[in-house]
Amino acid sequence: MARYTGPACRLCRRVGEKLFLKGERCFTPKCAIERRRTPPGDRSQRRRRISDHGIQLKEKQKARYMYGVMERQFSRYMDQAFKKPGVTGQYLMELLERRLDNAVYRLGFCDSRRQARQLVLHGHFAVNGRKTKIPSYALSQGDVITWKESHKERDFFKAFTEDIPKRPVPQWLNLDTTHMSGTVASMPAAEDLEQAIDTRLIVEYYSR
Repeated sequence: MARYTGPACRLCRRVGEKLFLKGERCFTPKCAIERRRTPPGDRSQRRRRISDHGIQLKEKQKARYMYGVMERQFSRYMDQAFKKPGVTGQYLMELLERRLDNAVYRLGFCDSRRQARQLVLHGHFAVNGRKTKIPSYALSQGDVITWKESHKERDFFKAFTEDIPKRPVPQWLNLDTTHMSGTVASMPAAEDLEQAIDTRLIVEYYSR
């Protein structure tokens, strides 16, 4: 199945809330949710009450859209979470947070996870000194994320880093503004996880 390449704002309208897929635009009146909250598609049909299954599906899709994960990969994350002892939903979110593209976004090196994915795919970052072009790369405690030295002289690097930090950095990451690098200080704790996602509904969806 191909990756979604359509308008990002359409995904926000589909779930009915902001997913912050467009960075700073999401905080302006240009945001699609601010301008038009109705879902995309034909609205001529009679509205029906969403079933419990529909609510669970919507929450799962919201998590997928937010982190930019395809269905098959998301299912693999769920399989890992079910096998792990403890709170399944919390471990699922930990797996999503430990993705390299998410860490790049959390460190404030870009405006959105979609942009972070593109930067990683283009080879702008290294993990522990080795160029890594895999957005889903699972970070471990002690890993160091750095910009490639050869890219630090380019204009886009200055554009991305001149306003660092743009947002609060979670406690599981340490940001070094002098060298523009980040270190995984620990595994994400419950308070560091994305609070907008109800993991209970996602676990119920996959437990059917």
